[in-house]
Amino acid sequence: MTTTGDSDTIAQTDAETPASTNTNRRQPYGQGFLDTISEGWAERPDSMPPAREQTAYTAARRDAVSAAFPGKRLIIPAGELKQRSNDTDYPFRAHSAFSHLTGWAADAEPGSVLVFEPRESGGHDVTLYFRERADRTTAEFYSDASIGEFWIGPRPPLAGVAADLGVATAHIDEFASRDGELQLDEDEDLTRFVSELRLVKDEYEVAQMKLAVEVTARGFDDIVANIPAIVAHPRGERIVEGVFHQRARSDGNAVGYDTIAAAGPHACYLHWTRNDGAVVPGDLILIDAGAEVDSLYTADITRTLPVSGTFTDIQRRIYETVREAADAAFAAARPGVKFRTVHEAAMQVIATRVAEWGLLPVTAEEALDADSGGHHRRYMVHGTSHHLGIDVHDCAQARRDMYYDGLLEPGMVFTIEPGLYFQIDDVTVPEEYRGIGVRIEDDILMTADGPVNLSADIPRTADEVEAWIARLSA
Repeated sequence: MTTTGDSDTIAQTDAETPASTNTNRRQPYGQGFLDTISEGWAERPDSMPPAREQTAYTAARRDAVSAAFPGKRLIIPAGELKQRSNDTDYPFRAHSAFSHLTGWAADAEPGSVLVFEPRESGGHDVTLYFRERADRTTAEFYSDASIGEFWIGPRPPLAGVAADLGVATAHIDEFASRDGELQLDEDEDLTRFVSELRLVKDEYEVAQMKLAVEVTARGFDDIVANIPAIVAHPRGERIVEGVFHQRARSDGNAVGYDTIAAAGPHACYLHWTRNDGAVVPGDLILIDAGAEVDSLYTADITRTLPVSGTFTDIQRRIYETVREAADAAFAAARPGVKFRTVHEAAMQVIATRVAEWGLLPVTAEEALDADSGGHHRRYMVHGTSHHLGIDVHDCAQARRDMYYDGLLEPGMVFTIEPGLYFQIDDVTVPEEYRGIGVRIEDDILMTADGPVNLSADIPRTADEVEAWIARLSA
């Protein structure tokens, strides 16, 4: 290792350059490069960023974790980069619990670790460990494509992150594992607690959810406005996906999950993300999409559109039945009501209507029997609601009696998303039903006064949807 210029600059000889698995692609560095690479750079300002607006909330969340595990050393890792192929990685997304407890979201550093160190006097000292920047004072600046700032751009310094997030920081080299510590995703109690901690959202989280819904609404407008181009392309589902992705990236961080753009009979496949089909006039297209904002909070909204701009009579009947089920579920949602009541209200409508259409071998009442029924679930196999937040299926490690059998509380955010799906080869239904899939999904905030539909401004009724298409896609 040799030093040139100022004492804080470093240059390596080529022989000392770290080994690479891609030696067939490496070009040797000439001595002139090695002698001068650390010189000639303007000074960077040392001003510290102001603390983020969510620091008071993240501190309160960490306090809750500390109080729940007295005397225990707790490890909350952000996670590492994941290989996509050869020497390329997927975009990094920190573990949801890590982001929730630090406020470090879209800009979090891979390999970071949040550590709760118990104090003898009680409570914990909390430190965020991560890899210090590989700037021009280090050889990694030019030689390491994964962390070098010549390759990936500026990375945050320890002091800057401490000021930004309101938490002590240290270099990852100072972190050491110990016997007896509790580590996220390895310890069931810790994993459960940090999941349940997100069941009730604070004011910052609610504001982020509203922002995610706003971005998603603009993305749906973009899709409707591009229906002519979508129809014209042989893989129009991909155009839907791409149009929404552009909005999610321009106005947010990314999509919160893989977009479902399911046209015609593809709408009957609940998680259709292949998105390689044509979008044909006369069919419906089911679009399930959500924008994730920079804080990592995501919306989750579904609308089903008539590609030609107008529902057929049978499409309208199915669509309005799904909306009726969604409205019944919304009406059932109240503070103090069990979460599963929302699903039960939607199922009452679904069972009643498909029985009236002659699609069940039993009555609606018999189908709704918890033990011997369920016949109507053939046409809606999924649940009606799930919690929503920093994960699209948020709080998934919570106990059943806190989630499905838990009580709705102000601050909870969840979906209402009934549907009806008649597979193209389902001979239990008349031919005119086959290949039609409809889902309507909205994002709901529970307040002390009752539920608020955060996505209500995105057209929902059949008439509103037709007018929406006429207005934007002409």
